[in-house]
Amino acid sequence: MIRIIGGVHKNRRLKLVPGAAVRPMQDKVKGALFNILGERVCGAVVLDGFAGTGSIGLEALSRGAATCVFVDEHAPAVKVIKANVEKCGAGERSVVLHREFNRAVIDLAGQGVRFDLIVLDPPYRLLEERNPLKVIRKRGLLGPGGLIVLRRHFKTRPKTGDFELERQVTLGDDVLAFYAARVAGTGDDASAEGRTARAKGPRKRLPAARGSPKMGP
Repeated sequence: MIRIIGGVHKNRRLKLVPGAAVRPMQDKVKGALFNILGERVCGAVVLDGFAGTGSIGLEALSRGAATCVFVDEHAPAVKVIKANVEKCGAGERSVVLHREFNRAVIDLAGQGVRFDLIVLDPPYRLLEERNPLKVIRKRGLLGPGGLIVLRRHFKTRPKTGDFELERQVTLGDDVLAFYAARVAGTGDDASAEGRTARAKGPRKRLPAARGSPKMGP
């Protein structure tokens, strides 16, 4: 059983994807994630990548996010996400895309959509085969002042490219890694104070990010 753990839809139960292909984030990990994010979620435009059941995006919407785009290439997962979005009455603030992740990023970027918060929960093996952070950086999908959260196995260490690690939390076998875009002219030796200031600084929201991507399912 999975549920929304905070916000206006607290304790709302969500449907699960049949089989073992999807591993929903446990409540303790999800709770740690949203405790760290805090007020950053309020009014944010969110991308729930490799969305599975959609529980992360729906948690964000429950806690005040403006909109959420859910992306998954697994057809049973897409069906469950749509059912969970409807169950939470979040249809007007949600877009569900049945797409391979890289393809979805390219399409969204082509429409000028930018995100304040991108949460990635890919299959562990995928991080060994290809790096979703690379296509996000290349296509400029992260908006100014935005944040990427990557859930990974503690043994997996993807290359981060132009993203700067802001914080990392280990919970059992899970690691939550928080990345921000590197500011031009700063290197790996940038001060922690500077990184914190950028993480908490004003977040410009591009007008295109407010609208729903014009795509079919």
